[in-house]
Amino acid sequence: MNRRRFIAGLSAAGVGSTLMPGALAAVAQDADEITVEMLEAAQRIAGLRFTPDELQAIVGRLNRSGGTTSAYETLRAANLGNSTQPALVFNPVPPGMTLPRDRRPIRRQEIAVSMPATDTELAFLPLAHLARLVETRQVKPSELTDLYLARLKRYDPILHCVVSFTEELARRQARQADEEIAAGTYRGPLHGIPWGAKDLLAVRGTKTTWGASPYKDRTIDTDATVYRRLTDAGAILIAKLSMGALASGDRWFGGRTRNPWNTEQGSSGSSAGPGSSTAAGLVGFSIGTETRGSIMSPSTRNGVTGLRPTFGRVSRYGAMALSWSMDKIGPMCRAAEDCALVFSAIQGPDGRDNTVLDVPFNWDATADVTRLRVGYLRSSFEDDIEDDPENPQRVARQRQNLANDQAALEAIRGLGVQVAPFDLPDLPVQAVGFILGTEAAAAFDMPTLNAQLDSMRAAPEESRWPDSLRTSRFVPAVEYLQAQRVRMRIIEEVHEALGDFDLFIGSNLALTNLTGHPEISMPNGFFQGSPTSLRFTGKLFGEAEILLLAHAYQAATDHHLQHPTL
Repeated sequence: MNRRRFIAGLSAAGVGSTLMPGALAAVAQDADEITVEMLEAAQRIAGLRFTPDELQAIVGRLNRSGGTTSAYETLRAANLGNSTQPALVFNPVPPGMTLPRDRRPIRRQEIAVSMPATDTELAFLPLAHLARLVETRQVKPSELTDLYLARLKRYDPILHCVVSFTEELARRQARQADEEIAAGTYRGPLHGIPWGAKDLLAVRGTKTTWGASPYKDRTIDTDATVYRRLTDAGAILIAKLSMGALASGDRWFGGRTRNPWNTEQGSSGSSAGPGSSTAAGLVGFSIGTETRGSIMSPSTRNGVTGLRPTFGRVSRYGAMALSWSMDKIGPMCRAAEDCALVFSAIQGPDGRDNTVLDVPFNWDATADVTRLRVGYLRSSFEDDIEDDPENPQRVARQRQNLANDQAALEAIRGLGVQVAPFDLPDLPVQAVGFILGTEAAAAFDMPTLNAQLDSMRAAPEESRWPDSLRTSRFVPAVEYLQAQRVRMRIIEEVHEALGDFDLFIGSNLALTNLTGHPEISMPNGFFQGSPTSLRFTGKLFGEAEILLLAHAYQAATDHHLQHPTL
C-alpha cells in the first residue's frame, strides 16, 4: 500500500490529515499495507486508546477499503474556494428560546448640531452628529469626503491603517449624494457619510488583500453584502483598511498598524485599521469583523465604540471566511448610537449567507433605560489584584482598569438602573477552542497544502498561520463534531445563567464568541494616557438593549468624546 492510501486510511479512521509527523511518515513511505504499529502511532496524535484487538480489526477494514483515497482526491480536486459555505449550519439559538418578531421603526435621538469651528472638530464628530449636519445641509458629502481623504493621506504614513484608497469611487459616490440631497432625496443617517472597510470585504474594482502577502495584488469580482447595503444607504467608501494577516493581530504585509494614542504601540487586531482610523478621526465610521476578539480588542486599544453583533445577524457574503461558525461583522464607531445606525443598515438576511436569521432590530434611542434588567459580572469587579514586584506596570494597569470599571458601575447606577451581581458558570471553553483552528484549516486548505501561505512567516507579517493551519489538520473529525455538541451544551448553560437579565456588564471573549452572544465595547477612562474600556454582553439578538445602556452611559460621561492628538 502506498503512502497516499495510508494517510487517507487514517482520515477514514478519524485522524483527518494529509500530513503526518516525520517519524510516522517515514514508516509509511514505503509500506505495502497499513500496520497496527502505524495506527498505534496515529492514535497517540488523536488521544485514543484502542486495544490491540480493536486496532487489528481497524487495520483489516482500512486495508480492504479501496475507495477512500479516490474520495479524498475528488474532494481536493474540487478546489473549494474560501467562499464556499459548509452544509452544516451553526445556529446559536438554544432549544426553547423564543425570538422577537414584532418590528418597529428606528427611532433616533433628536439633537441639534451646529457646524464646528474647525475641520479637526468636524472630523472627530460622532456619526449621528455628522448625519444631522448632512441632513440639514450644513455640510456636503463631498466636503466630508475631501476632509477624510486628506486626513487619511496625512496620517496613514504614521498609523499604517490604509491598504488602498478608493478615491475615484468615493468621489463618484459623494457627487451622487450631493445631487440627491440637493434635490430633496435623503436616504437616511448614513447618506453622505465617508467610511472605511476592513480589507476582507470584497468590493468590485478594488484590491481585497486579507492583509496577507500572498493576496496583496488580488481583486475579487463581487460586492460584499455589507458594502452593498451601506452603498444603498448612501454611505461613501473612501478606503480599504488594514487588518492583521488573515484576521490575526495588527501586522500585515504593509507593516504594523499603530495606536493613535501611542504610536509606539500596535493598534491590536485583527480589525486594526478600523480601530486606528476611527479613533484618529480619519473616517466617519468603519466596519470590522470578529471571530475571537477582533472588534473588542482594537476597540479597547484605540478607545472607540465597537459592536460585535449576535452570530447570524449580518451576512458574511463577500467577506473572507476564517471560521464559518464564529465569524461576525460589526461597526466600529465613536459612539453607541452610531453603532446602532450602522448596524440597522447592515443586519438581516440576504439569501446568500445561510446562517443569517430574520430577527427584527428595534432601535429606540429614547427608550427608558431603567427598564433594563442588568447584571454585573462579579469576577470583573472583585479587588483580588496581587502585588507583583517583577511587573509593577501590569499591576498598576489592572488596578486602574478596576477603578475605571467601578466608577462606570456607579455611573450606571446613577442613571437609575438597578444592577445585581451575576456569575457565569464554569464551562469547558478551552476544550472546544480548536473549533476555530479546524474551520480555518478547511477555509485555507489548498493554500496551506501548496505552501502558498509560507511567505507570511517573514516580516512584516510574522504570521503563525502557516504552521497553525497545518497543525489543525491533525484534529480528528469526530472530535470536531463532539466539540460542536459540547458547544451547544455551553450555549444552553449560558442561556439558563442569564435568566431574567437583559444583559450583563463584563466580558468573556472566549466564551461569548463560541456562544454567539452580542457585545459592545466603549471607552471608560484612561491608564497613563491610553484608553481603557467597559463592555456589555447581551442576550442572543439583544443588540438593542446593550446599545441602549451604552448610549445612556455615554450621555452621562464624556470618555467617548476624547480623542488622540497626532
